[in-house]
Amino acid sequence: MKALFNRLWKEEEGQDLVEYALLVVLIALGAIVAMHGLASAISDAFANAADNLSQAASSS
Repeated sequence: MKALFNRLWKEEEGQDLVEYALLVVLIALGAIVAMHGLASAISDAFANAADNLSQAASSS
């Protein structure tokens, strides 16, 4: 069992795949954070537009 762990620790096969997977995860997390902020901004813009439209309709 110890020999198996030593062999797995020393082998470098698949190292690139793991690095690319970590990079994809990092980019995905960044995109999620950015989309959350963008979604809040868009929601606020539409809420403001709806308020302006309802105020314009009630004052006419």
